[in-house]
Amino acid sequence: MPLLPLLLVALYGLCLLFIVCFSLGQWQLTRLARRAYAAPPALLPPAPAEWPRVTVQLPIYNEQNVVERVIDATAALDYPADRLHIQVLDDSTDATIGLAAARVAHHTAQGLRISHVRRPNREGYKAGALRHGLEETDGEFIAIFDADFVPTPDFLRRTIPYFLQDENVGVVQTRWGHLNQEESMLTRLQAFGLDAHFLIEQVGRTFAGFFINFNGTGGVWRRSCIADAGGWHTDTLTEDLDLSYRAQLRGWRFVYRPEIVAPAELPAVMDALKSQQFRWTKGAAETARKHLGTVWRSQEPLATKLQASFHLLNSSVYVVIMLMALLSVPLVFVRADYREFRLVFQLASVFLLGFAPLIYYYYTAWRLARPQGGAQLYPGFFLLFLSVSMGLALHNSRAVILGWLGQRTPFVRTPKAGTTTKTKRRYRTGGIGPLVVIEGLLAAYFAFGLGAGVYFGDAGLLPFHTLLTFGFAAVCYYSVRHAR
Repeated sequence: MPLLPLLLVALYGLCLLFIVCFSLGQWQLTRLARRAYAAPPALLPPAPAEWPRVTVQLPIYNEQNVVERVIDATAALDYPADRLHIQVLDDSTDATIGLAAARVAHHTAQGLRISHVRRPNREGYKAGALRHGLEETDGEFIAIFDADFVPTPDFLRRTIPYFLQDENVGVVQTRWGHLNQEESMLTRLQAFGLDAHFLIEQVGRTFAGFFINFNGTGGVWRRSCIADAGGWHTDTLTEDLDLSYRAQLRGWRFVYRPEIVAPAELPAVMDALKSQQFRWTKGAAETARKHLGTVWRSQEPLATKLQASFHLLNSSVYVVIMLMALLSVPLVFVRADYREFRLVFQLASVFLLGFAPLIYYYYTAWRLARPQGGAQLYPGFFLLFLSVSMGLALHNSRAVILGWLGQRTPFVRTPKAGTTTKTKRRYRTGGIGPLVVIEGLLAAYFAFGLGAGVYFGDAGLLPFHTLLTFGFAAVCYYSVRHAR
C-alpha cells in the first residue's frame, strides 16, 4: 500500500474525527440550552434599598464615528447619580479626543460624574486601559462597554441585583444585540454566528455549571473578583477570556442573562471583520496555551474540564478545517487511482453524519433568534454561513498558530462606522496584503479540485469543494472591494 496516499487518508481522517468530536460538544450544549429554556424563567432579584457604587468603563481608541453615541447612551443610564461614575478611557490619537472631551464636558455640566481619562501611552492596549481606570475610581462594580455598544437605560438596574443576592457572583454577562444586522449579507452572517454563541453556548454552559466567559463588553464585574483573580493581564489579546478563567478557577460564579440585551454594531466591512476575527481566534489560542494545563490540574469535574477544553480550543477548528481543505484536492486523485481505499472513504462518509449536530445547533439558535418564523430560509443561509466561515480559515488559522507559538502581536481594535454621517471616517486596518492574494489562489485551487471531481465522476468531495471555492472567493472579493 503506497505510503503517501496512506498518510493523506490518515491525516484527513484524524481531522474529520476532530470535527466530529467538536460537533458532538456543540450538540451537548444545544441539549443543555433547550433544557434551560424549558425550565421556569428566573425572576429578577428585588431591588436593594440602597444601590451600590458602580463605575462604567468605556475603553476608546480612535472611534470618532461612535464615541459620542456610547458616551450619551451611558450618560442616560437610569441609576442614582451619586452612585454612578463613568470613565471614558480614551487612548485615541485622532479627532476622537476632542469629540469625547466635548461630550464629557456637556454631561459634567448636567451634574453627572464622568471622567475623560487619558494615559501617556497605550501600554497594554484595552487591558492596560481598564487596569489604569480601576486606579482612579471607587466603584464596587465595574460595567464595561466597547465603543460600538448602546446600553439601554435600565441595564444596571437589571444586572446589579444578581450580585446582591449572592456574594460569590463575580460577573453578570448579557447577550449582545445587533444594531445593523440588516445592513448587508456580511452583517447578517455575523449576527447568525453570534446568536448561536449567545443563545446556545452561553446558555448551555451556564445551565450545566460549566465555565463561561465574560465577552469583553456588555457585562458587569464585581471589583473584588477582578482583584482576587489577579487583575487584567496584558499577555493575551482576549483579556476577557483570560480573566474569566482565572476567576472561575478561583471559585467565582458567573451569571449569564440572555433576556438582557446590550445592542451593538457589527463590522460592516471585511478588513474590520478580519481584525476582530484575528484578535478573537489568536487570543483564544493564547488563553488555551496559558490555562489548559491549569484546568486539567484543577479539582473541577471531568465534564467541566472537557467542556472547558472545547471552549478554549474552539478557534483551533479553523486550523483543522484549513488542513482538511488542503488535503481534500489530492484526495480526489487518491480516490480515483487507489481503489484499495474505497472502504476507507465509505467509512469516512459515515463520519460525515457527525456534522448533523452542528446543523441542529445552528438551527436551534436560528429559531430562538427568529421566533416569528423563517425556518424555510435556514438551509441556504446555513450553507452560506458555513462557506464564508471556511473562507476565513486561512486568516484565522494564521492567528491561531501565532497564538500557539506565543508570538506577540499588537491589539488591533475593530473600527466601526456608526449610524451618523456627521463625523464619518473610514478607518482601515490594512490593505490588500499577501494573505488576500493567497485566498484568491486557494479559491482557484479548490475550483480545480471541484473540476477534478467532475472529471473523475466522483461526487464525494464536490459539496466540500463547492463551499470552499465560494467561501474563499467571497472573502477575497470583499477584502479587495472594501480595501479600495
